[in-house]
Amino acid sequence: MGKSGLAVTAFGISVLAVMALAQAAAAADNTDAPKGAAVSVLKASKACFDNTVEVSGLVLARDETSVRPDRPGLKVAEVMVDAGDTVTAGQNLARLTPPEGGAIMIQAPVAGTILTSTATIGAFASGRGEALFSIIARNEYDLVGLVPSAQIGKLAVNQTARIRIVGAGELDGKIRRVAPTVEPNSQLGQAFIGITGNAKLLANSFGRAIIKIGQSCGVAVPLTAILYDADGTVVQVVRAQRIETKRVEIGLMAGGQVEIKDGLAEGDVVVSRAGALLREGDPVRPVMASN
Repeated sequence: MGKSGLAVTAFGISVLAVMALAQAAAAADNTDAPKGAAVSVLKASKACFDNTVEVSGLVLARDETSVRPDRPGLKVAEVMVDAGDTVTAGQNLARLTPPEGGAIMIQAPVAGTILTSTATIGAFASGRGEALFSIIARNEYDLVGLVPSAQIGKLAVNQTARIRIVGAGELDGKIRRVAPTVEPNSQLGQAFIGITGNAKLLANSFGRAIIKIGQSCGVAVPLTAILYDADGTVVQVVRAQRIETKRVEIGLMAGGQVEIKDGLAEGDVVVSRAGALLREGDPVRPVMASN
């Protein structure tokens, strides 16, 4: 073999050696790299949570005004309104006749809605008997909610509420008064929540109110990222493509998110759907999901 043949052979051997070294290096790198399953992850982010108390109760007239004549011995001659009618202050409600003749008009002392009417033509009416009419003054209503004694201390006048009433949808409200006592057997107290707006409501309708008593802002993760064990709550985070289990203290919850009061920092990469199949130190391939 000539010198040129030897040179080609030596060059070929050199190329093969370089390729072998590259393959060995790649194999070493692959040995060090985690080969775990793909997991969906997201970054712990800041969020604010409303601290709320939920109560339920009945819609009642805030101020129920009774209408009677100011003298006895009058007979109902004409009834001009029915229960459910809206009236204005000074509007004629009924015409009464005294024994000596003539007519006396019974008028609405306030604007509002006629809640009940007992006025019947030919019946007698007096200032001490049953009221001829009862008016929901100014069409103002309260949701009178029942509150457990453990929570009633959290309520205060002017706290805002979101109220859902059967047949009327959602309305805004604000606490007007909190009763100073609780019922001894049930240990429930009462909160009087003024209902705002001009919705036509039915007295004694059932309703629920979510009362906002404060707000807390901090780190949050999806509720699906939380695992529960005998010692409390944990989340699984990913560091260097391996699972780390971190014990956390949770707080308020809303909209599928949970407040993390301690144990996580903003930006930590968290497994979005934690599960028992993932263990401490397991290799994974994180796939970033939308928060």
